[in-house]
Amino acid sequence: MKLGKSLILRSGATLKNRAVMAPMTNMMSFFDGTVTKDEIEYYALRSGEVGAVITAAANVQAIGKGWDGEIGVFDDRHIEGLAKLSAAIKKSGTKSILQIFHGGRMTHSAILKGKQPVSASAVKAERPDAEEPRALTETEVLEVIEDFKAAAVRAVKAGFDGIEIHGANTYLIQQFFSPHSNRREDQWGGSLEKRYSFVDRLVNEIIEVVEKETSEPFIIGYRFSPEEYENPGIRFEDTLYLVDKLADKDLDYLHISIGNYKQVSRSENYQDKSMIEYINNKINGRVPLISVGDIRTSADAEEALQNSEMVALGRVLLADPHWVSKVLSGREDIVRESVSVEERDALRLNTGVWGFMEAMMPDRIK
Repeated sequence: MKLGKSLILRSGATLKNRAVMAPMTNMMSFFDGTVTKDEIEYYALRSGEVGAVITAAANVQAIGKGWDGEIGVFDDRHIEGLAKLSAAIKKSGTKSILQIFHGGRMTHSAILKGKQPVSASAVKAERPDAEEPRALTETEVLEVIEDFKAAAVRAVKAGFDGIEIHGANTYLIQQFFSPHSNRREDQWGGSLEKRYSFVDRLVNEIIEVVEKETSEPFIIGYRFSPEEYENPGIRFEDTLYLVDKLADKDLDYLHISIGNYKQVSRSENYQDKSMIEYINNKINGRVPLISVGDIRTSADAEEALQNSEMVALGRVLLADPHWVSKVLSGREDIVRESVSVEERDALRLNTGVWGFMEAMMPDRIK
């Protein structure tokens, strides 16, 4: 079974198997971004069996906060709590990866204590109650890059084994790449190449600062969303360009964000195969790919691994933190597929996680 095989990444870090806990919003942190005991216990329960755990998004700037209960990594005061979180994850060889992000326009002034959200351009998101953001100035764009780098350094100091740059799910990094949210006419916007320039510089400088701050292997991954529904918006052809560029960088992996690993592109030119197969072909072995999306069984995982090197598991680990050990030991028949209200506390399914399950996976609640 490929799922159980180890994988050596470009940095030299070794994953003991190909299963990764997907980054999922949990809304468990304190109002100021400090990690809580509940959050540590939630991750600790799901660590030890998977090859790596990618945390929920941690914001790199106070103005980048996307929701209440979000992890913070924008201040040195967060390092102490993050160190406890990292230590809780790093048992039995599981790698701890902190996902770092900036919400950009995908937030609200109420979350930001009255401040106006920021983005690449002053264009509203196409969603209910969206607020018009303020376009970042040239100086502020450079400050965002510096704060991402500072967040990476804090992750190193907190003992994490790596970071994931969150360039997906319509947040700020994606907003710079998208023609919907980026209408700039300077060096950061306009053509596809110019819209990519923010990603290019951000990734290069994060890699550079991590190399300076570390002596041991440190994982750097990048997550992306392959398509947008907005018009204009990111199309699959744009993403193939992005992936082609990123695959040549010193990254340890790329991580697609989609709802189903079998998902097909909306573009008429790319419907003969799944998106992960097209992307895997474009990468052509240059960097490992993490697939994701409704992977429920070992058969699903093995099928996804035909076009990727790792699989990210989300909902199955909420219902059964021991999914990996049961599957790898041939006991898949005893995997817990649903959760009762009475089991919530034992499974550490508190606050935002339980709300997510009620809204998005009611079939898993009994």
